[in-house]
Amino acid sequence: MAARRPTAPFRCTECGWTALRWVGRCGECQQWGTVVEASEQTGIVRRVEPVTPGGSRAARPITTFDTNETTRRTTGVGEFDRVLGGGLVPGAAILLSGEPGVGKSTLLLEVAAHSALAGRRVLYASAEESTAQVRLRAERTGALHDELFLASETDLATILGHVDQVEPDLLIVDSVQTVSSAQSEGIAGHPSQVREVASVLIRLAKERELPVIIVGHVTKDGSIAGPRILEHLVDVVCHFEGDRQTSLRFVRALKNRFGPTDEVGCFDMTGTGIDEVPDPSALFLGGGAAVAGTCVTIALEGRRALPVEVQALTIKNGGPNPRRVVSGVDPARVAMVLAVLERRAGIRVSDHDVYVSTVGGVRLVEPAADLAIAIAVAGAVRDLAPAPGTAAVGELTLAGEIRPVTQALQRRSEAERLGYRSLIDSFSETLRDALLAVAGGVGAAAPRPGDGAPDF
Repeated sequence: MAARRPTAPFRCTECGWTALRWVGRCGECQQWGTVVEASEQTGIVRRVEPVTPGGSRAARPITTFDTNETTRRTTGVGEFDRVLGGGLVPGAAILLSGEPGVGKSTLLLEVAAHSALAGRRVLYASAEESTAQVRLRAERTGALHDELFLASETDLATILGHVDQVEPDLLIVDSVQTVSSAQSEGIAGHPSQVREVASVLIRLAKERELPVIIVGHVTKDGSIAGPRILEHLVDVVCHFEGDRQTSLRFVRALKNRFGPTDEVGCFDMTGTGIDEVPDPSALFLGGGAAVAGTCVTIALEGRRALPVEVQALTIKNGGPNPRRVVSGVDPARVAMVLAVLERRAGIRVSDHDVYVSTVGGVRLVEPAADLAIAIAVAGAVRDLAPAPGTAAVGELTLAGEIRPVTQALQRRSEAERLGYRSLIDSFSETLRDALLAVAGGVGAAAPRPGDGAPDF
């Protein structure tokens, strides 16, 4: 009689792929080091306890639960509260990721200092820096307070011991990839270690109603390092991003069980720490009057409308391959806009080197910036500036038509608040109409079929 074959004793922690024997690389998602024993336990697993009828752990109708138990607590940093949905929820597990050196530790030290100033005890467990290094940064940023406790530990059990001793109202662990647990094999940063450490911290947060903020590393492509289960277990996933060449930083919520995921917090890195930027409108605009090759668009960062100036420069080039250099915009969309300009509006750009950039280091990824890019490039070719107080919002089609964009009313309200008297958007049916409106006023008539290019 044939022996009974085992039933998939190994599985991938990323995608759930199973195998009869251990392999170093998953056969489904092609990730390395994610295949573990299917019976391997993590800190999220607990022993089975009997449920007493009427007890605190007994199942009850959803209408009997009190929402006051999840009252939010402000962090003291308004822009961070905006991203979290209003503040910290007791028992919430928050994952903050970002590029190395972007300012994650500085932001969290600022959050810890404001929480301590409000009378809440904070434990900052740094596994990457010594206590002296963190103290020096705290002195520079003014984050010293007696209610802010600091520990430099890489062992999970020791960190839990500090939690029992300090009994904090907020726990910050920096970072999960540098903390290891004796209950799991592998070095710190291994997928099994990351999964074990994160699951124990999340269980601690739920059992003690303790908000926990965990710092996570990112890979070369910008995704969060470690097993994908890390993002599934936590309640909130925030990403801290910014350009190394500028001091502006953004915090975005990629996942939020307690609020919206379309909010963005703006910060400014300074020599004394990190400052909030509640109204960043002026950061993305050039100075002085409008010049040839510029146009302002109203972009959306989450639910926040921001004016962004698009600048273009064109240089006559007789060579066969003109250059296309962009910064802050999508190269593919710029190439499409240039083709539409030449074919549908009669603006010849195939014999020009074209340079397109945004002001302030902001990156425009939405199609609503198409019209502003087209107006800026056309103005650079014809050496004409748009009418003063003009902004442009709209998506261009290959037929040269302007499509309406999302949140048009919010964009228009922001433009009016900042003093823009004219907003070129979906009222113009074609790109030709928009170019005439920018050059000659909103009431300019559209050219008849067969007419030449608009005088812009």
